[in-house]
Amino acid sequence: MASSSTTSLSLRFIAPQTHLPSKPKRSVLVAAQTAAPAESAASASVDADRLEPRVELRDGFFILKEKFRKGINPQEKVKIEKEPMKLFMENGIEELAKKSMEEIDGEKSSKEDIDVRLKWLGLFHRRKHHYGKFMMRLKLPNGVTTSAQTRYLASVIRKYGEDGCADVTTRQNWQIRGVVLPDVPEILKGLASVGLTSLQSGMDNVRNPVGNPIAGIDPDEIVDTRPYTNLLSQFITANSRGNPDFTNLPRKWNVCVVGTHDLYEHPHINDLAYMPANKDGRFGFNLLVGGFFSPKRCEEAIPLDAWVPADEVLPLCKAVLEAYRDLGTRGNRQKTRMMWLIDELGVEGFRAEVEKRLPNGKLERGSSEDLVKKQWERRDYFGVHPQKQEGLSYVGLHVPVGRLQADDMDELARLADTYGSGELRLTVEQNIIIPNVDTSKTEALLQEPFLKNRFSPEPSILMKGLVACTGNQFCGQAIIETKLRALKVTEEVERLVAVPKPVRMHWTGCPNTCGQVQVADIGFMGCLTRGDNGKPVEGADVYVGGRIGSDSHLGEIYKKGVRVTDLVPLVAEILVKEFGAVPREREENED
Repeated sequence: MASSSTTSLSLRFIAPQTHLPSKPKRSVLVAAQTAAPAESAASASVDADRLEPRVELRDGFFILKEKFRKGINPQEKVKIEKEPMKLFMENGIEELAKKSMEEIDGEKSSKEDIDVRLKWLGLFHRRKHHYGKFMMRLKLPNGVTTSAQTRYLASVIRKYGEDGCADVTTRQNWQIRGVVLPDVPEILKGLASVGLTSLQSGMDNVRNPVGNPIAGIDPDEIVDTRPYTNLLSQFITANSRGNPDFTNLPRKWNVCVVGTHDLYEHPHINDLAYMPANKDGRFGFNLLVGGFFSPKRCEEAIPLDAWVPADEVLPLCKAVLEAYRDLGTRGNRQKTRMMWLIDELGVEGFRAEVEKRLPNGKLERGSSEDLVKKQWERRDYFGVHPQKQEGLSYVGLHVPVGRLQADDMDELARLADTYGSGELRLTVEQNIIIPNVDTSKTEALLQEPFLKNRFSPEPSILMKGLVACTGNQFCGQAIIETKLRALKVTEEVERLVAVPKPVRMHWTGCPNTCGQVQVADIGFMGCLTRGDNGKPVEGADVYVGGRIGSDSHLGEIYKKGVRVTDLVPLVAEILVKEFGAVPREREENED
């Protein structure tokens, strides 16, 4: 397959009606840079040989050149031995699904298929805790889904009993659990029938494009992010057919399009973030690059000192991905995210590589007319809120730590059909929004029994900001159980202290930090620590001080190796010292 045609990538968008230019301030989220920086020492010293692409197109797929294979990591060797995308694009999944697990484990290649290569199809084998069962991750650009899609996913997980459930992820996405290999071909067909795909959602691929969860209905939005995130997803996956131009990246890659002053999209933790900005009377985006989390290093995205008009979002994305694919290192997996390449080339060196891969070979410098207001109080989307469309409202519902069962999903689909337009929105905080509710029906919706129990539009002040990764119930990499423990600890803490304002608490089961603990006010990263008898017990490293928004900041370690049994009093103490909480006993006495 030849590389995608650049002539088809430039699309015309209508600029937003509201233009809110503001002067840039010193912040990691100010993408503008009014003057070209001096060439960095790093980029100036890069040898010309270093800029030779490390991959080449062979038989329709990009593969690492022989000369660059010394010292590569095991995952790269798996990709070289057999192209993962052939399981989908050449229908290899049909034959694999017919084999028993015993047959598969008896052969090195097929064992690597189910443990590694199937991740290109969004399938993750849970070998450690749920042998023979898979988690399936979808692509859901901007977190927008339909009642029909939700019902279909519910029908899939229902047949798997206790193992069957779904999670809302921290990238506005669905993950479903309990899937068995023989069912996969039919599930893939079922997904396609309702307009869904799981393709290219794991391993060294572009993850779900994130946007404003209330895009198109938000009275205060800067721009509707849905057209951009949809186009990005369609481009990346070649309209769900598979796009081998971008399936052999050095590591995973995250992208978001910002459309709101609230920065619901968390641009500072994405490899590429489009930040709305005007330039010379044109609407477009300043660019942030390189944000990521890993066990050994976490970095916030930095300005590329570049601006693109709205109709060049796709060519820019293509150029950035090609630069990363061609030049990124493939050794130690802890040093293969895109920021490591930016460090090596320097920002200007990386920018030059992106620029020369653009159709016209030119990349404009960043604009000083950022449209994101720096002084903006982040809005709460829970409960009932008026839309920009007169007579309609959206209703935000709390999904405790993002976990749903089949019956829950069916009920959400029913509510979306009965009160809204059959649409649901997923958020990066693992919650759900029902849009397009006739305002005259909101009271009836609020009286639904479903909203009176777990899925409240008015969660408690600490529950509303609670996020948790999968934990060791289903994930083999997680060191501790997270979801149930996060709920239990929060409930106990709420009995001890009264908090005057929302505090975001995130849980992650291991240093891979899928729960994004570094952006939380208080974060808990699973670890092993010592019990009273000196033996290992479940614990957590506690982080404090993460911020989101225009003054974003990654949290720092507050205390390491805290036993999970000791977390409740510590969290209560942190809330009193750092967040103005009042002990319940004192509050009651004052009353």
